[in-house]
Amino acid sequence: MRTSWPSRGLSSRVSSMPRIVSVSMLTEVQAGPYTVRGVSVGGVYTSLQVPELDVVLDVGLPIRSFCGSDRIFLSHAHPDHASGLGSLLGIRRLIGKGAPQVFLPAEIEENVQASLAVMSRLHHTSMEVHTVPMLPGDVRPLGQGLFVRAFRTHHPVPSLGYQFFRRVAKLRLEHQSLPPQEIARRRQAGEALFDEVERLELAYATDTLSRVLDTEPGLFDSRVLILECTFVDARHSVQDAQAKAHLHVDELLARADQFRNEALVLMHFSQALPPESVHATLRARLPPSLAERVRVFAPEAGRWFG
Repeated sequence: MRTSWPSRGLSSRVSSMPRIVSVSMLTEVQAGPYTVRGVSVGGVYTSLQVPELDVVLDVGLPIRSFCGSDRIFLSHAHPDHASGLGSLLGIRRLIGKGAPQVFLPAEIEENVQASLAVMSRLHHTSMEVHTVPMLPGDVRPLGQGLFVRAFRTHHPVPSLGYQFFRRVAKLRLEHQSLPPQEIARRRQAGEALFDEVERLELAYATDTLSRVLDTEPGLFDSRVLILECTFVDARHSVQDAQAKAHLHVDELLARADQFRNEALVLMHFSQALPPESVHATLRARLPPSLAERVRVFAPEAGRWFG
């Protein structure tokens, strides 16, 4: 944070002017091979971008630098996750971008399209998008060997999480001792030597009960897991978190040995704690085996943006 102070030689009128504080808006962490950037505060705003996958995850705020991504994934329609969509579309039009794909729970597609139609009339400009309605278990190809699968998250409104993965050919165990020339010969002869497997790359789960870790156990094996962790201290109990359909860090600590992820990005923290307290609390509470893989998606100092 940089603070600009008036010079001492100025008049008392000028020197009494309020200071100007420059606050960086975006948080950015490196999680395995992926960059996660954006903002997230529970109940206020969440909008993330993973540039390596060319995806935006929720649009609680219209972030100008996210406009180059043509794939937007909405977890649900609560305002802190979706209210910036119209503004983001407006910015895209300013820079000459066309209609993006918007992946979303199938149950909200009609209402999202209706709300964009209203905004189109209000702004006298097109808010066109290509919606991709999804149900739990649906898979869509994203190109270049990348796929996305929707899974059910547990919130009071229709909501989804998203698992990004690649399908790769893996040599069957019984053939792994063969020399490359023999593998090539058998393959040319039409012998089935490989199985197609899913390589789980990055998963996104927000605004959900911890039950998602039971209903979607593959989350523990995703190379990178972006997971909400709204409550981190004793100000709120696990029961409080469950009543609000959110996660408490105590629920993650109870499963600490199950997380096999290369990196675990915790986000969507309550605004009740300042960012540096979130960092300090998690440093104190996470076991070393988990702490070294956790990325705390919050500014290291200062205040939440806004």
